[in-house]
Amino acid sequence: MRKKHGHRKLGAGLYIALCFLFLYLPILVTMIFSFNSSKSLTKFEGFSLMWYERLFSDSEIMEAVYVSLSVALLATLISTILGTITAIGLSKSRKLLKEVIVNINNVPIMNPDIVTAIGLMILFSSMKIEKGYLTMLLAHIAFCTPYVITSVYPKVRSLDPSIANAAMDLGATPFQALTKVILPMIKEGIFAGVLLAFTMSFDDFVISYFVTGNGVKNISIIVYNMTKRTNPTINALSTIVIVVIMVTLVIVNVVPAINKKKNKKKMALELENMNHI
Repeated sequence: MRKKHGHRKLGAGLYIALCFLFLYLPILVTMIFSFNSSKSLTKFEGFSLMWYERLFSDSEIMEAVYVSLSVALLATLISTILGTITAIGLSKSRKLLKEVIVNINNVPIMNPDIVTAIGLMILFSSMKIEKGYLTMLLAHIAFCTPYVITSVYPKVRSLDPSIANAAMDLGATPFQALTKVILPMIKEGIFAGVLLAFTMSFDDFVISYFVTGNGVKNISIIVYNMTKRTNPTINALSTIVIVVIMVTLVIVNVVPAINKKKNKKKMALELENMNHI
């Protein structure tokens, strides 16, 4: 029995290792070849920062980085506000209306990107809105908001509905009840929605490709154009994006853990002081 259990554990460990290897080996290869001194994407011929120098000196790529970051930040901010307000409003709505809106909200999430992209393209064309930065931003807000609602709504549902009323009975205005009582209690859901919205916006290609125009390109479109010819600059750009994502993930996971430890130590010290008294 022990041998069988040991073989199962070994098999499970090997399976997990192979999955991680399949997922992360291409990323590692990309990062290594971003420092290659030649144009080859298969043979490493020496260490060089040449492709990073070319990356930062390429005005088209730098403009695409600016477009991606600015659109992602604005779309995240606006969709977070809209999604949070909608989620709070849903919690106060009637059951039938609530179910209808939740189901409608799930449609863009389950919809294939290509269908959403074509729909938005037709919408902007029929409204005679010139394609460019504005249409890309509006499209990103449209597909990010449902993800924020999905992240925030479960947290709002778990709240005691009488909390806001209790705060207002104690003298708080509706705005104070919202900002000082409700929002702090659902901040984990909001934070998850922010990360999801930013990731979806920064990473998007299909919808952005269909709704943009006038030379406005984000990183995904630039990378797609680079794949049509051998250009190792794509490795340098991908490496920087990977590093930024990794640093963000570390900050997101480490900072709350540090704050939690500090709060525990603070509470322990306060308890000790109370015991001494």
